[in-house]
Amino acid sequence: MDQFVQQVSRDTCTGMFGAPGLTMGYFDGNTVTGLWNYAQRFAMSDSFFSTVFGPSTPGALNLVSGNTHGFVELDSVTGAQSNPPSTATLSGADATGVGTVNNDPQPYYDDCSAGNHTVPAKLVTSKGRNIGDLLNAKGVTWGWFQGGFAPTVPSVAGSYAQCGATHQNIGGGSSLDYIPHHNPFSYYQSTANPHHLPPMSIAAVGKTDQANHNYDLSVFGQALEAGSLPSVSFLKASAYQDGHAGYSDPIDEQHFLVSQINAIQKSKYWKDTAIVVAYDDSDGWYDHRAAGLKAGSALPGLDSPMCAAVAAPAGQPGRCGPGPRLPLLVISPYARANHVDHHATEQASVLRFIEDNWGVGRIGDASADERAGSLKHLFDFKHRRTIKLLLKDTGAVKRLTGK
Repeated sequence: MDQFVQQVSRDTCTGMFGAPGLTMGYFDGNTVTGLWNYAQRFAMSDSFFSTVFGPSTPGALNLVSGNTHGFVELDSVTGAQSNPPSTATLSGADATGVGTVNNDPQPYYDDCSAGNHTVPAKLVTSKGRNIGDLLNAKGVTWGWFQGGFAPTVPSVAGSYAQCGATHQNIGGGSSLDYIPHHNPFSYYQSTANPHHLPPMSIAAVGKTDQANHNYDLSVFGQALEAGSLPSVSFLKASAYQDGHAGYSDPIDEQHFLVSQINAIQKSKYWKDTAIVVAYDDSDGWYDHRAAGLKAGSALPGLDSPMCAAVAAPAGQPGRCGPGPRLPLLVISPYARANHVDHHATEQASVLRFIEDNWGVGRIGDASADERAGSLKHLFDFKHRRTIKLLLKDTGAVKRLTGK
């Protein structure tokens, strides 16, 4: 975990991205002022890690299911299963073609994947369970809200919906708002909204209808204003504001965070809300801290000897982790003030927090929710604070009340 300059920044890029020292870049409070101010008034972790080594999709899947195993590969055009699947999509597949997601394959149950299923590609899906299934079984309202989810061309008579909305980032670069592989619920038929249908009404948000708990980010604001917010909400920014190196920026990300967090603090929900700011992977902002492996694997060409020294969970390959250290913030009237928590946690800890708070049980199938550390140390549930911290787009304090 301490040789990124030597191992990563070597003749892999050119021009402005070719400097060997680029991997040592960082942002401080002068740039990410909003995150800095949130951390000073609320709680953060210095021991939060990705559940496995890998890019965005494994991180998103671990957030909602704690497991990247149990997936099959399907042809984007015909829907036929590939067996064996591509090793660039799934690793360690068994004789039936079931393997572990190791990259960023797009979800099969999403019209906007693979050029509206017209471009030959390998898509994946799982028949396992996720937190949406557990919440549904207990009658707990929930929703996934993602920028660009509303189609620019709706599905008509079985045609594929199209997601063509774009925005420019602060640097002037333009990108599509919606990224299918950032939506973990689209990998599961039980919690997908393939045609990107809208909710029947704002009052129906969080309940099971034609939208099946998947919404455009704008619907969150509408539900918040209407007083019909689900109990559990996942928010994912449009691409230009998601903080991903290359097409977004920490300032773009800050605009998204400040806008959403300000709105929640102004609402009736703030008094009993916990906002968790987390990341799906490191995006190349490498960190020297190692978690200590809890799950191993031994796949040739994929796993390191370090991973092979630890047993794989339930014999499921390709789930080596925890991986790199990531930022984590908890913003809530119950969050400890100016507190840094040192207890080891991971992406599946957010999943476990939801499971425990609503008593929905565990995912099963060797989900990392069983091993994940608790987020409870970032909270003080015996004392609810009166604080409201509203920020400007710059991240500077606009208004601070309470304590």
